[in-house]
Amino acid sequence: MKRLLLTTAAVLAVLSSCSPRLYPPEVETPGHYLHAAGFPQDSSGLGERWWELFGDRTLDTLVGYALANSPDLAAAAARVEQAQARLGVVRAQYLPQVGLGIDASGDHTSRTGIVQSYAVEPTLSWEVSLFGALRHTKQAARAGIASAQWSLRGVRLALAAQVATGYFTLLEAERNLSIARETLRLRREQAALIDSMFRYGMSDGVALEQARSLVHTAEADLPQYLRAVEQTRLTLAALLGNPPGVLPGDGDGRMLRIDRYPEEIPVGLPSELLERRPDIMEARFTLRQAAAQAGVARAARFPSISLTARGGVASASISGLTGADPWAWSAAGSLVEPLFAFGKLRRGARAGPGRTSRAERLAVAEYDEAARNYEQTVYTAFSEVEKALVAIETCREESLRCRELVAANGRIAVMARALYRSGLSDYLDVIDAERNLYQSQTRLVGLVSQQYINYVVLCKALGGGWER
Repeated sequence: MKRLLLTTAAVLAVLSSCSPRLYPPEVETPGHYLHAAGFPQDSSGLGERWWELFGDRTLDTLVGYALANSPDLAAAAARVEQAQARLGVVRAQYLPQVGLGIDASGDHTSRTGIVQSYAVEPTLSWEVSLFGALRHTKQAARAGIASAQWSLRGVRLALAAQVATGYFTLLEAERNLSIARETLRLRREQAALIDSMFRYGMSDGVALEQARSLVHTAEADLPQYLRAVEQTRLTLAALLGNPPGVLPGDGDGRMLRIDRYPEEIPVGLPSELLERRPDIMEARFTLRQAAAQAGVARAARFPSISLTARGGVASASISGLTGADPWAWSAAGSLVEPLFAFGKLRRGARAGPGRTSRAERLAVAEYDEAARNYEQTVYTAFSEVEKALVAIETCREESLRCRELVAANGRIAVMARALYRSGLSDYLDVIDAERNLYQSQTRLVGLVSQQYINYVVLCKALGGGWER
């Protein structure tokens, strides 16, 4: 008996050593971000409600509404529930199965006459997992749950970022529409003044037509800004899970502020990104799931042991089921070694420890793919953070200079109009000054909006929150 146990243990050790070779991904993590010199390096922050750093109540309302009503988010939550349900199914596959059999039969021959038999037999069957199939299957299911949970966080993060980006794009379009309307009002006043001067012989017809041309230019710009406003509103409504209509927070007097930006975001260290960015964590657990599935494929080519027990009462009559000694039982065990399954397993898998099945090679290849995807996800994440940092730093300088340009063009426009009314300048100078002022104003609005979006991109690239 002792020799049998030792022999069995040796066989199990040899079979268990026939595991597929899985090489973990090697990811080089930099010690710091290249372009984070002006950003705090600590990891403390506002937590997952990162959009509140903008200090905009309307944005808070929109993001909260989207997170509560988005169909995409509800679908991601349903995938988490599916993954959790699979774990229960996996566990049930390897639990003992209990059944109840009730049998009644009768046979008739000329020699014995009618022979009756009755039986009530509960049955118990159990497929014993000796080579890690249960363990690896449960590991794969748990990794699937974690991957789905991080995918849900990723959907939340992406949704909040899309809403914030759409919101600041809407503010940009509304601010440009406001500038276009104010420019149109001033140009109409200027054209009316030139028309009056023309009637009294103080201006020529060329200047009058040039003034009217400026009015028509401003009028032509209005439809494109109106179109941008309405299309952005429709996009936001879709993100919120709403039909086209009024957005939550309408009428709050929102306006794109060009005199402030959010406080600097603590970026932390690149190594911390590996633990808090949803797509990286999802890829990590997908990799673990692939490793566990490779273990399941390995265990599938080893023998399976099934135990079956049957017991109950049996008798030649119904009344005998409760008689003196109606009890009967039986037990059996079986060992099944897979040899050929039409390509699912390779024939001769028992030939040696180094030989693997096709299913096993497929599982290893899928693991290698998941490992490469994990590496690429990490490097893409580092790149996105760096690009966002560069965008914020350069856009800050660009918007500062553009703000000075707007102020200078505003002074030039005032002086050009005054000189023309005094007869000391040609109207072409007024036209150039008006165009330069208008273009610099819309450019500044675009830069400010892009800077807000740059902060949104950085928050998303960092994983959305800084509390660990």
